[in-house]
Amino acid sequence: MTTTTAPRAAGSYAGTLALTALTPIVWGSTYAVTTEFLPPDRPLFTALMRALPAGLVLLALTRVLPRGIWVGRAAVLGILNIGAFFPLLFLAAYRLPGGVAGVLGAVAPMIALGFAAMVLAEKPTGRKIIAGLVGVFGVALVVLRGNAQLDTLGVIAGLAGAASMSLGTVLTKRWGRPDGVGPLALTGWQLTAGGLFIAPLAVLIEGAPPALDGRAVGGYLYLGIIGTAVAYWLWFRGISRVPATSIAFLGLLSPVSAAVIGWVALGQALTPLQVTGMVIALVGTLLGQLAGKPAPAALPEEPGTQVPVPAR
Repeated sequence: MTTTTAPRAAGSYAGTLALTALTPIVWGSTYAVTTEFLPPDRPLFTALMRALPAGLVLLALTRVLPRGIWVGRAAVLGILNIGAFFPLLFLAAYRLPGGVAGVLGAVAPMIALGFAAMVLAEKPTGRKIIAGLVGVFGVALVVLRGNAQLDTLGVIAGLAGAASMSLGTVLTKRWGRPDGVGPLALTGWQLTAGGLFIAPLAVLIEGAPPALDGRAVGGYLYLGIIGTAVAYWLWFRGISRVPATSIAFLGLLSPVSAAVIGWVALGQALTPLQVTGMVIALVGTLLGQLAGKPAPAALPEEPGTQVPVPAR
């Protein structure tokens, strides 16, 4: 019995990490989709279209609403992971060169280490601290340019966005899920709460929605279904099964993915220095996983997780 359980547990852990890693890889496509398909200068409307429709669809599919203490928890997690994170992310992207915004996002694993130490008592190891520094350095090589300029508000927004997502990830791990509630329902709660938080901001700041053509509708459908509903479902599923800091390090894959997609789909050049940075960022991601401990046994599927994923 002992000789078969350990390999199975390790295999389950690795499989969970691999599936969860798809999320930041998909998130890396957001820049290309936004610039090529969506209306310009409407970051809050884009954030709203990513979150609220996907959340409502998941609520309709799962037919589970938060109750009791989870009404407040779902609201807090929805604001941290979606409602505050999306606007801050877009604000940083609009006010900073993409490279600077990407480096600020890469700081998230380091912030997550601090939150995990305070909330989860996950002591930051030397290996994970080194992994975080290596990851930031690698991402900087991928995305920074010599003429990059800083904007104070943009820098604050970038760091605040990274902190918001990091705290949301840690609290998602800390609170878990109610009995009988699967990650798909939890995803729907958070996307809906986050979208409802963004909606009045979008109306007050940007006014009426813009006219949408077929390309824009297709772009929003992709971001809402693949880039948000499915991606966040995998993300929250992973948080429930592996250490929160290990999950946070997977976020380093997003700027690497964005650079590769820009090269393949948009014809953007990749320099040898950028390729070197990609390798270094991948090393940082891997180092961030090596300190995590596999679960003692393969975890069974929780009730409520067998609902069809809307992307299928």
